[in-house]
Amino acid sequence: MKLSDEPVRAPSGQELSDLIVRIGAERDRQAFTAVYAHFAPRVKSFLMRSGCTAAMAEELAQEAMVSLWAKAASFDPAKAGASTWVFTIARNLRIDHLRRQRPAEQIGLALEEESDPMPDGEANLLATERDDTLRAALANLSTEQATIVRLSFYQDKAHSEIARELGLPLGTVKSRVRLALARLRALLEERV
Repeated sequence: MKLSDEPVRAPSGQELSDLIVRIGAERDRQAFTAVYAHFAPRVKSFLMRSGCTAAMAEELAQEAMVSLWAKAASFDPAKAGASTWVFTIARNLRIDHLRRQRPAEQIGLALEEESDPMPDGEANLLATERDDTLRAALANLSTEQATIVRLSFYQDKAHSEIARELGLPLGTVKSRVRLALARLRALLEERV
């Protein structure tokens, strides 16, 4: 049997959207196979271009595909195209991964270290002052924002996990985190 010399045609955006809708509505494994074959290598490449190692990109790409399977019923082709939706899932997974790796850097509260090492007593005093300043700033946030900051950065929970726990849409959680961080920065700058 001779294989065709014609290149395999990539599915169109509408075809990909239709496949994702079928996955959500019917748990169609053939549709998932087609979507996986199209997106998995592209998502991995995207993640590697975003700074992930090959192994981490592979892991996050797999996680994105599992998430696609689980969330396919929530996909609305009227709101976003298939590529936009899939790459947003991958981007959010990458952000969650980075946030778990470096939570203090992500919220912008890490203080620059001075070049001269301080004695232990002085370092402890400064750390206590920094913690007190941060606690005071957190106390000035709304209850909703303070709760989300504590869950996100002190309990190291992903935005999706917080959304489930609080019964909020994921977008609301992300908005509250952004607003809370902006408010914290402003409050901390006032105290400097």
